[in-house]
Amino acid sequence: MAVGVEEEVKSLVNFLGLPAYKVTTHGDLKVPQLQTSNGRTLMGLATISKFLAKSSASNGAKLLGTSPEEHAEIAQWLEYRVTVVDRSVEKKDVQAMLKELNSYLLDKVYFLGFHLSLADLVIYHGLHPVMCQLNFYEKQQYQNVSRWFDQVQHYPGVQQHLPKVVFVRNSLYTSFDH
Repeated sequence: MAVGVEEEVKSLVNFLGLPAYKVTTHGDLKVPQLQTSNGRTLMGLATISKFLAKSSASNGAKLLGTSPEEHAEIAQWLEYRVTVVDRSVEKKDVQAMLKELNSYLLDKVYFLGFHLSLADLVIYHGLHPVMCQLNFYEKQQYQNVSRWFDQVQHYPGVQQHLPKVVFVRNSLYTSFDH
């Protein structure tokens, strides 16, 4: 079940404990737009996500990182979401993306190491439809992505309306053909 970008933004608003915003999409590409309380319109998932995180008194600062390097890494992963994850439609593109993410997450709990960030939230929502389509064998092939995804979906307040993706704790298959 693919979730629209409007629902994704609303989920982020709920996760951050913010009041409801008017969220719509613009144009054929369904670019999200959000109307702020003072009437301004913000467009684009990365822009809206950063605005919402900065607007949250409770979680926002932690989600945006604590150093210039972490700020840059988060910006990098927000860009990755819209340029790679959202555009990976063909099976070969999805496999290449999952292989790349699997390698990156080899020694990490979350995208920035050991704490949940805005990068994790937006990548999680972008990968949710992909992970729903994978069978157990495919999930096992991308075990680092699967471990990370399961960790994020169980983080309090993240999953919300999304269906839970089921993972097997024990290896079902002993060898992989990569």
